[in-house]
Amino acid sequence: MNVIATEIPEVRIIEPAVFGDERGFLFESYNARDFAEQAGIAQTFVQDNHSRSARHVLRGLHYQVKQAQGKLVRAIAGEIFDVAVDCRRSSPSFGRHVATRLSAENRRILWIPPGFAHGFLVLSEYAEVCYKTTDFWSAQHERCIAWNDPDLAIPWPLEGEPVVSRKDACGVAFRNAEVFA
Repeated sequence: MNVIATEIPEVRIIEPAVFGDERGFLFESYNARDFAEQAGIAQTFVQDNHSRSARHVLRGLHYQVKQAQGKLVRAIAGEIFDVAVDCRRSSPSFGRHVATRLSAENRRILWIPPGFAHGFLVLSEYAEVCYKTTDFWSAQHERCIAWNDPDLAIPWPLEGEPVVSRKDACGVAFRNAEVFA
């Protein structure tokens, strides 16, 4: 496993060791002991989510103000531009983001700790994304920040307008968002 540091120290990119031959490949996408020892991620995961989205679909920026979720995200088909925004007011990186490409080809995994908003844009014809969460989904605590907030200035690699849900189209400005202490 190779752990790649990001501009925000708590957010990490993990490159698993991949073992392959003429038959295909195998890798551990999650191993609690290795993630704790090598990546410093000693979390209990309680829920796995799997989504499929078409090209240009943008999901996010989502987070929960209570029952905050840490997320371990990977693309198992296609490619996404994945973003984590620090929503912790007391953090020196408050309002900053980390963005990276996750794909079935690069097999990278992004660790997004609790206290961050998360979103992604599908770059390929379609993408399937799987992610583990450290707490259960809670509709009443879910919030959404506008994906195109000018204060965040996320450099989404867009070709035209993204396809967003009604909920995501109504995301609030970061400056008006309910954030963490």
